[in-house]
Amino acid sequence: MKIESIISNSVIEAVKALYGQEVAPKMVQIQKTKQEFEGNLTLVVFPFLKISKKKPEDTAQEIGQYLQDNCSAVATFNVVKGFLNLVIAQSAWLQLLADIDADAKYGERKADENSPLVMIEYSSPNTNKPLHLGHVRNNLLGWSLAKIMEANGNKVVKTNIVNDRGIHICKSMLAWLKYGNCETPETSGKKGDHLIGDYYVAFDKHYREEVKQLTAKYVAEGMDTEEAEKKAKEEAPLIKEAHEMLVKWEQNDPEVRALWEKMNNWVYAGFDETYKALGVGFDKIYYESQTYLKGKAKVEEGLAKGLFERHADNSVWADLTNEGLDQKLLLRSDGTSVYMTQDIGTAEMRFKDYPIDKMIYVVGNEQNYHFQVLSILLDRLGFKWGKELVHFSYGMVELPNGKMKSREGTVVDADDLIATMIADAKQTSEELGKFADMTDEERNEIARIVGLGALKYFILKVDARKNMLFNPEESIDFNGNTGPFIQYTYARIRSIMRKAAEMNIPVGEMKAELSQKEIDLIQKMSDYASAVEQAGKDYSPSGIANYCYELTKEFNQFYHDYSILKEEDVQKRAVRLKIAANVAKVISNGMALLGIEVPERM
Repeated sequence: MKIESIISNSVIEAVKALYGQEVAPKMVQIQKTKQEFEGNLTLVVFPFLKISKKKPEDTAQEIGQYLQDNCSAVATFNVVKGFLNLVIAQSAWLQLLADIDADAKYGERKADENSPLVMIEYSSPNTNKPLHLGHVRNNLLGWSLAKIMEANGNKVVKTNIVNDRGIHICKSMLAWLKYGNCETPETSGKKGDHLIGDYYVAFDKHYREEVKQLTAKYVAEGMDTEEAEKKAKEEAPLIKEAHEMLVKWEQNDPEVRALWEKMNNWVYAGFDETYKALGVGFDKIYYESQTYLKGKAKVEEGLAKGLFERHADNSVWADLTNEGLDQKLLLRSDGTSVYMTQDIGTAEMRFKDYPIDKMIYVVGNEQNYHFQVLSILLDRLGFKWGKELVHFSYGMVELPNGKMKSREGTVVDADDLIATMIADAKQTSEELGKFADMTDEERNEIARIVGLGALKYFILKVDARKNMLFNPEESIDFNGNTGPFIQYTYARIRSIMRKAAEMNIPVGEMKAELSQKEIDLIQKMSDYASAVEQAGKDYSPSGIANYCYELTKEFNQFYHDYSILKEEDVQKRAVRLKIAANVAKVISNGMALLGIEVPERM
């Protein structure tokens, strides 16, 4: 049991024994003692003053004396105004260390048959381009959030919705028909998602040229520039052809559908390679091509019930003015669906597939309004979790040279990024001499683990709600708040443990007197449970990342000041080995919640 829980229970007993009244656990406020005062934990006494009817100092003194006399975890105490500072007994810290040691997944909870089912949607790629840096942040956040929710005792379904239909997909298809010369991934030597992405860029290039020429023509005919450009964008032959292709797709035109299926399969194969390299995956993948009709049917159902309204041009809208919003288009006048309709259809399919208790959408903050509306519509349509859906809204990733633009081909490709991070990790490790006495296979594997660890940690340590600037050079650093720093500390501890085994050092019974830094480390390890719980409440992978860094930093300070293997006192050495082993365990478990591997040696 955590020391805080032991103290809390004893305080409740103390108040009843001293003042004859039961108190709720939430009244017991325990926090870490401030550095300037003696003690490990501090009890806030003010909530009990109405019960004790005494001064804060007197109440704290009485409760403190009761705890010292009746709670074995409390060695001594001191009072500072309305705060009771408790010095925790050495035996309690050693017992806590033993408890941490005995639990391979200390601080995490397992799901059972009564646990709530949380579905988490992330990735949501379009099949007209490869995954890029923005997708990387999305995938890493989604995967980590799933692990954190599992560690909080939830059952989790990781899901993806692939945007495999719509005008943007038709743009790539049309460009491939016009300029592709039957090029395939095999003939080009490119991954399928990269090949299709090239044609999305090609469409935009030719479309811009058409718009430019038409704008000049309309201006020459007397139209003002702004109006001319607007008309040119609508009248350009390419965009008209793309819209015609979309209508044919929705009408199940066999030629359009066959081309669509062929090109999408190229993209899926490419996506799978990237997901595997990134170390993420899904339990269930949905496709918009399968959900949009469900959405249309659900909208028609809502229309029949008077939940929505049809306008004169045959379009269908939801009136959200009573919720302080505007009207939302659900079906266009030509009957084609919009993203909102597709999300309703996807929700319908998911609700039938799984008994969902909570739905979390990992989507960028530019879609905040979309999910505000979706929540209202799903609730209106009768989905039990609609009103409570969570939009895990995150900020954009920017580069030192500005924002990314897919249509202009200026994105940071995910595959290139992964390869670069691994190559940089290998080069840095070689320069620092960390690859001595390793085979090429070991070097490549460690470079992969460190490179990906650097990438993931750099992204996940930032509060997800904030925009972030990604700088690869800063991420691969073996010092400071980085993935490699934490990984290297883990590898160092594992090296210590291997040497201890080689030296046949017995662990033995732990009876040593603990130093303050050893107590601080045990207390920091025990905080892992609170960090996991808080990360689950806040949907915050950054909370886990920062906890891992703080624990790592504290261990390194301890290791700098205290010898482990060279300690001559057998009991002290045993305790320090036990502390080191469990720091490594907690680091490994915490980093796993971020999707980060830790190497046995570096």
